[in-house]
Amino acid sequence: MQSSKSSLAALTLGAVGIVYGDIGTSVLYTIKEVFGAGHVPFTHANVYGVLSIVFWTLTVIVSIKYVVLVLRADNHGEGGLVAMLALASQAVRDKAPALRKWMLPIGIFGTCLFYGDGVITPAITVLSAVEGLDVVSPTFKKAVIPLTLVILLALFWVQKRGTAGIGRFFGPVMVVWFLAIAALGIYHIAGHPEILWALSPHYAVGFIGRQPGTTFIILGAVVLCVTGGEALYADMGHFGRKPIRVAWFGLVMPCLTLNYFGQGALLLTEPEAVANPFFHMAPDWITLPLVGLATMAAVIASQALISGAFSVTKQIIQLGYLPRLQVQHTSTKDTGQIYLPFVNWSLFVMIVLAVVLFRSSSNLAAAYGIAVTLDMLITTVLTFFVVRFGWGYPLWMCVGATGFFFLIDLAFFSSNLLKLIDGGWFPLLIGAAVFTLMSTWKRGRELLNQTLREISVDLKSFLDSVFVNPPARVPGTAVFLTAQPGIVPTALMHNLKHNKVLHAQNLFVTVCNHEVPWIGLDQRLEIEPLGHDCWQVIVHYGFKNDPDLPRALSLLEGRGVDLNPMSTSYFLSRDIVTPTLGSGMAPWREKLFAQMHHSATAAAEFLHLPSNAVVELGSKIEI
Repeated sequence: MQSSKSSLAALTLGAVGIVYGDIGTSVLYTIKEVFGAGHVPFTHANVYGVLSIVFWTLTVIVSIKYVVLVLRADNHGEGGLVAMLALASQAVRDKAPALRKWMLPIGIFGTCLFYGDGVITPAITVLSAVEGLDVVSPTFKKAVIPLTLVILLALFWVQKRGTAGIGRFFGPVMVVWFLAIAALGIYHIAGHPEILWALSPHYAVGFIGRQPGTTFIILGAVVLCVTGGEALYADMGHFGRKPIRVAWFGLVMPCLTLNYFGQGALLLTEPEAVANPFFHMAPDWITLPLVGLATMAAVIASQALISGAFSVTKQIIQLGYLPRLQVQHTSTKDTGQIYLPFVNWSLFVMIVLAVVLFRSSSNLAAAYGIAVTLDMLITTVLTFFVVRFGWGYPLWMCVGATGFFFLIDLAFFSSNLLKLIDGGWFPLLIGAAVFTLMSTWKRGRELLNQTLREISVDLKSFLDSVFVNPPARVPGTAVFLTAQPGIVPTALMHNLKHNKVLHAQNLFVTVCNHEVPWIGLDQRLEIEPLGHDCWQVIVHYGFKNDPDLPRALSLLEGRGVDLNPMSTSYFLSRDIVTPTLGSGMAPWREKLFAQMHHSATAAAEFLHLPSNAVVELGSKIEI
């Protein structure tokens, strides 16, 4: 029991550091943006109304939707939009297969929007923290942008070293951050304890009733208070449902509420503090240390999102929507600690572009919201299919539960559309670009596999004909990788044509990725004897498994295959794709696919094959 409590405490501390960094730093800019645009006059009723709307937004969207409902939709313990998409897809596969055709593109587009959010969030979080220097002294204003860029460069530079070392400090630092913002809130609430009446929903309802137009406009700024809400679900696989819930209700939600209400109390007495209410809450002597603490919290929030981008990209690759990319493991103990150089520096370039283009957290706030609220909408829609078809609840209950959240998400999304011209186009453009890449790769792979099937030769028939007059056999094992089981690998054809030999043992291996997070070692392999010391082997991976083919093939021991790593060679076909005019894709998409195919990380590296045992044989294929 003591060990269980200790484990829960450790996981809860970890959740505070990783899961809640983003939403924890939203206090830096939310109230500033709601009042800063000038849409809401400073009156007691308006301050009470806005605080009530912020509190109930946190309660309905984060506490009820994500923490209570969505966290129940775990895919073998995993969460996130990719896991939700896989869960919904499996739920409708048998009961409503027609829905699956449009569900997959919508879910993948939601994943693409994550990258747009992944650019805006670190930019606005770090920039808003460093902008606290302007409160310390206006002379620091010119240093805000350069210092922000230096911090971001340092953050992305250390990614290749991994975060295992500094990661242990994330939790304690964020606990200090939450306690600090709570203390600041209590300090100002003590002077105006009546501000706590705004916890009552009737203040929010009254504000909406008096000013429906203004309410609709400011929802685009209010949504900033739930930045990082999706992280609750995405990180469930790392920490589990209970630690995330304990951290939210036990620390994060109370501290956020106290700080928001403290900012409201400050604005009642000092309306001029609206320029940066969070940093104006602090006495002058503590402002500079608070800027330092806020910057550390912002870096931690950004780190969580960068790590999330690495994990999501790896999952998308294994689902077949992106080409293989170089994946480096930064920890010998935790296989989830990975680094993707291409993703890392692509994100950095786009974030720098966002900082230089928008130049302030207020301008970035105009860009934030559309992508994340559309993601929230997609999550709600997918949740409906899981609840209805996966869990089997009655239709009226499913519509009632998810329909309520759908209307709220739709209201926030509609409000954020008002910011489309002012900057909302930026994350949408990123999401659309990533979606174009993903859909092109997926369709290109389908066309490539179709072409391979058309020109393929049946493996069993081919082997029967070969062994009528068998070639010379050489010692050792040959592993031939094929995109689909049951067809003759191009590499085998070339090997027989040029070398005129066959190995003593031959494995024809197909790697299959599935829409589940994990596939255990007991289900890793399927093996079918083909005779003449030849076997068809299918290797199964979930989208969170780490592909390691030699390790998987070692499981063949005791199943009729004597696999000696020192005498095993891996034969791969390196296809060169040639775009052609026809009924495939548009010419520009075929050229894009050919370039993506050419630039993809070699299968040998992706599957962790020993470099001194790989033989690649090329072939040209037209699509």
